Amino acid sequence: MKAFAVIGVMARSSMSRLRGSPYVFMLLLAALIGVGGGLGAVGFRYLIRLVQLVVFGSWQYSLDLVRGVPWYVLLFIPAAGLVSIFPFVNWFAKEAKGHGVPEVMEAVALWGGVIRPRIVLVKALASAICIGTGGSIGREGPIVQIGSAFGSTLGQLLRIPPGRLRTLVGCGAAAGIAGTFNAPIAGALFSVEVILGDFGLPHFSPIVISSVVSTVVARNFLGDTPAFIMPIYRLVSAYELIPYALLGLVAGLVGVGFSALLYRTEDLYEQMKVPEIVKPIIGGLTIGLIALRFPHILGVGYETIDLALAGKMAGGLLLALVLLKLVATCTTLAAGGSGGIFAPSLFLGAMTGGFVGTVVHQAFPFITAGPGAYATVGMGAVVAAATHAPLTAMIIIFEMTGDYKIIPPLMISCVIATVLSIRLNKASIYTRKLERRGIDVFKPLEMNVLKKLPVSEVIDKKPVKIPEATPFAKLIDLVVNSSRSEFFVVRDGDHYVGAISIHQMREVLLDGDWLNPLIIARDIADPTYPALKSTDSLDMAMKLFGQEHVEELPVIEESKLLGSVKRSDVIEEYHRELMKQDLAGSFQGALAWTSRTKTIDLGEGYTMAELECPPDFVGKSLRELNARVHYGVEVILIRPAKQPGAEAVVAVSPDYRFINGDVILVVGKKASVQSLME
Repeated sequence: MKAFAVIGVMARSSMSRLRGSPYVFMLLLAALIGVGGGLGAVGFRYLIRLVQLVVFGSWQYSLDLVRGVPWYVLLFIPAAGLVSIFPFVNWFAKEAKGHGVPEVMEAVALWGGVIRPRIVLVKALASAICIGTGGSIGREGPIVQIGSAFGSTLGQLLRIPPGRLRTLVGCGAAAGIAGTFNAPIAGALFSVEVILGDFGLPHFSPIVISSVVSTVVARNFLGDTPAFIMPIYRLVSAYELIPYALLGLVAGLVGVGFSALLYRTEDLYEQMKVPEIVKPIIGGLTIGLIALRFPHILGVGYETIDLALAGKMAGGLLLALVLLKLVATCTTLAAGGSGGIFAPSLFLGAMTGGFVGTVVHQAFPFITAGPGAYATVGMGAVVAAATHAPLTAMIIIFEMTGDYKIIPPLMISCVIATVLSIRLNKASIYTRKLERRGIDVFKPLEMNVLKKLPVSEVIDKKPVKIPEATPFAKLIDLVVNSSRSEFFVVRDGDHYVGAISIHQMREVLLDGDWLNPLIIARDIADPTYPALKSTDSLDMAMKLFGQEHVEELPVIEESKLLGSVKRSDVIEEYHRELMKQDLAGSFQGALAWTSRTKTIDLGEGYTMAELECPPDFVGKSLRELNARVHYGVEVILIRPAKQPGAEAVVAVSPDYRFINGDVILVVGKKASVQSLME
């Protein structure tokens, strides 16, 4: 027992010393997440095979195996899979439904990187069953969500701050992609380009470590083999860049069409007036019907991609599979399936590129490569168009081929596809899902702070008012005895006439003392002085401060002076809002903890608690409640009842109006908090 006690003391001491060096500590955690991500990628792949063994009777899935299944069985297999995962995605973790990556992006942007630990198990089981029973989706999205949840869980257990917790989530995502594709560089780039949107060194270094470690772990179990069988191709002629540019345009349209069709299909299924359990049956039967003639669309479709890369598919079949895969993938996800869109994007790219390559090679056989080369480039181009991540798309294809000669046409196609996709739709297939929820994950919080705050938040209702008939001599006395640099001239108490600045006063003084006795305030008041309305944003106020080089602006409504806004007050409000955002992020982990414990003792008589919105709060705004004064508590976070999912959290706004079912996180004296909970 003493030996175990000594080991425990040594372990805690070592952890304490490591925490004293945050950079080294983060790298060690990244390596640990890399191990978990690599094992997760391997385990998830074997879990899918286990499902396929149960369903199709063989550990090795193939098109020939599916063709041997009786049609009346094959028709119902996808429906059975979708129905069987219904309890997982509706009862245990709704965020496990769909392709997973948007949920990780939302966790990083809004929840401080907090992802529920149960996602690891629920997502793995739901996605493995869905893919293993023929769901037309990929395994990359699920493993990204699984790896990210593992990184988040580890960070929460160690009480990692939100900024670093986000990095650990990125490490998990990178580990998942790297372990799945045997592509460490692509895994790291995917994480920083798609998940975090930040290439900063503090993020990138741990992510690279995690990605490399995951690749090494996965190779130990699966071997050092690429995800696809890539024949070696070369650029036959410089003129061939023209058809590759054309492929970029076509791939861009396919990527945009994929995104649009996916969410229109989801809307269609949501609008169906049938019980929820019926929707996966309808979707599954649709997939089964397609599979009776075209089994290529089932599962991840890697075998079919290999056939396209080898140039062994006819042009008509390639074109048909583009359309059928779009329908099958969108139907799988809309009907409640759980899986990723990365593999379907690769499938669509291979079929699109193969079709374009077939047409081009038949027309110009001596200056173009075979259809397989175009299928290879098309994979990257459609991924780039759908995800708006051209770097990841280019690198992942390069790592799969290991051939530098494919890079020039790949770059041309990926860039053109991405530019066209962004021109047609600024949101990627990932961010579009979040935009539909009103979330802009890549808009910095700092950019939103001033735009969301009205001028009325900082209005000074007692500016320096000067009657229009005030003599110049008295104006000088006011200026000397005031700390302000702008003064506002009024008529009849509050009717705005104009503003006077210290700069104007200096100009009048230079005109000569003999004029001064003749001047009154109205004569030098500037009626064109920039002004604000109470409903204007503080962002507009800061722009005017910058343009006009003034320190104070009047606030006018219907020619009446309501007050003024000072630059210093706007800056102070800006920093106050940033602190609120930081505080919200810092308490994300605490919120996850309080959802289990309900209260946390903060010491010195203070406590933090999660509670249902009290009846007295319903229908009122925070501004009206003034909870600090009347209830002795501070509202830190709000979980609105109207938001889908249990983890939807918003930062506190004074104008937020409470409704029944809202959950709030409050801090205050124990007695005050207890009185609200009773």
